[in-house]
Amino acid sequence: MPPVPGPPQRAGVVIPLRAFASGKARLASVLDDAQRGELATMMANCVVAAAGELPIVIVSSALEVQEWASAHGLAVIDDPGTGLDGAARKGGDHLRDRGFQRVIVAHADLPRARPGALVPFAAIDVGTVALVRAHRDDGTPVLSVPADPPFPYSYGIGSATRHATLAGELGFAVEIVHDAALAYDVDLPEDLIS
Repeated sequence: MPPVPGPPQRAGVVIPLRAFASGKARLASVLDDAQRGELATMMANCVVAAAGELPIVIVSSALEVQEWASAHGLAVIDDPGTGLDGAARKGGDHLRDRGFQRVIVAHADLPRARPGALVPFAAIDVGTVALVRAHRDDGTPVLSVPADPPFPYSYGIGSATRHATLAGELGFAVEIVHDAALAYDVDLPEDLIS
């Protein structure tokens, strides 16, 4: 899809989303495929609502996710198949190529995300990288970065610390946003009962 000409847009949201029913494999000991699919869909709907009026691009190659995104009027691009870093990068490139100045990457597994909760991340100063630390493992469920230069995403355990370090190395200020609802992602069975 070619870039869309027009005035610069302030910010857009990237939501990488591998799959619904077959996703969240670490929950398979307590939820079957259908239950995991329902949970994943519910959480993705929460994250979409958290974006408020901000433009969203879903990064996924799963047909069920693409159909869900289309039904919600959301832009969707294929996942490059190179993990979360690659999906975030492809989504960020998509937004930058369309004139967006800021990229907000939000994980699709944030069941406590409140409607509009991601909107303040659009107003972060251009020289700042803002992030939310996950409730466990120092992950990064929400990351707001300038669209240019492309950010060197480094997801996984300890990613919040890595992202903060990378931001500093690129000359950006770092803002840690304390938001318990956005910090709470669901990866393990114990997350379902906390």
